[in-house]
Amino acid sequence: MIRYENVTKKYDKKIVVDSFSLNIEKGEFVVFIGPSGCGKTTTLKMTNRLIKMNRGNIFINGEDINQVDPISLRRKIGYVIQQIGLFPNMTIKDNICAVPNLLGWSKEKSNARAHELLEMVDMPYDEYALKYPNELSGGQQQRIGVLRALAGDPPIILMDEPFGALDPITRDNLQEEFKSLQKYLHKTIVFVTHDMSEAIKMADRIVFMSDGKILQAATPEEFLSKPATPQIREFLGKHLPNNDYDMSCEDVMRRRILTVDQTKKTLECVELMNQKNLNSCIVVDENNNLIGTVSIERINKEGKPGENISRLINTDVITVRKKDSAKEAFQILENRELDYLIVLSDEDKVSGIITRSSMSKALASVVWGDEG
Repeated sequence: MIRYENVTKKYDKKIVVDSFSLNIEKGEFVVFIGPSGCGKTTTLKMTNRLIKMNRGNIFINGEDINQVDPISLRRKIGYVIQQIGLFPNMTIKDNICAVPNLLGWSKEKSNARAHELLEMVDMPYDEYALKYPNELSGGQQQRIGVLRALAGDPPIILMDEPFGALDPITRDNLQEEFKSLQKYLHKTIVFVTHDMSEAIKMADRIVFMSDGKILQAATPEEFLSKPATPQIREFLGKHLPNNDYDMSCEDVMRRRILTVDQTKKTLECVELMNQKNLNSCIVVDENNNLIGTVSIERINKEGKPGENISRLINTDVITVRKKDSAKEAFQILENRELDYLIVLSDEDKVSGIITRSSMSKALASVVWGDEG
């Protein structure tokens, strides 16, 4: 599908990408990772000729990209970046349809494609198609950025740190969504990140770069079990199996949690907890600072239909910090027989929760990858 042959890029006398050679198969999800300045983004941008290589060749389906008109090439390759770059004066539908329109699709076909893609990410067409980017959250805008890249049905998608600017919970959700989307669409993905957790979670194959060279190209499982160099071993750090008990609370917490504000009504809270199969939820203020928790048991015992939950909140809550030891957190869970611990950031924002199952899942994923 994509073949890099001795691709080299230098600025003045500095070599940024050095004789890079790699084959990427059709439908493969490949992640470029490495320290800042290793050449991963430059390599990505040479793939669609946003940056011109000095030497070497890149072939897509056997065709030398230097023999293809760059505008025509880019219309056949989706491109998603961290800054999103939605057109602010265009509706969500028109943003998604930008490339199909350039490709000469009919209005009916373009609109049908926008409808199909929005439904895929649970953003109903009737609700979102005529909104503008500034009416969406950051996570929703990033979803539209991904959909716009998919709209022309390109066989290849290039993604440069697409979720890097998002908060941890939104980022985790989008990673899950995009991974599911990829299984359904079978696109060939080249994805740049500096986050090894993201690489392990998303990739079929990880390509570790340093000083413009490939140090190792392997599956996530191979990376964890047989890092090729001391630099890769150090970069993997906490993800290596022999370091599993040095993990922090951030490494093992669940990010997808139920939070409500204290103005939420009692019956609404009960319904939300029933939907999520929970017996309590976390109460936060408008800045996502922790106020306390409220349980179904207390609502049923003391609550009244139509009133808010403010007087039912339990403020005597045990918390941990993201950087605290996961092992110590687990001991607190065990010793106090708690259902979960709330994890706070350094700014006192609610970041997630630790449960016995989240701890077990995190330890398993470190050793076995996503199959754990």
